[in-house]
Amino acid sequence: MADCANTQKNRQSCNCTYDPCPRKGICCECIAYHRRMGELPACYFPDDVERTWDRSIRRFLELHR
Repeated sequence: MADCANTQKNRQSCNCTYDPCPRKGICCECIAYHRRMGELPACYFPDDVERTWDRSIRRFLELHR
C-alpha cells in the first residue's frame, strides 16, 4: 500500500461505509481497485445508495438518467 500525504484529509470526505477497507483515504488505490472490479468508488454515489454497496456502473447510470 502506498503512502499518501493526503490520507487523513481524504478520509474526512470519504463516504465509504466498508470499515475494514485498507484503501480508505488513498484515493488512487481505491479507484484502481474498483476499476478492476468493474465498479466505481463510494464517492461517486450519494450516501443512501453507497450504503447498499452496489457500486456498479449500471447503478451509477441509473442515478443519472
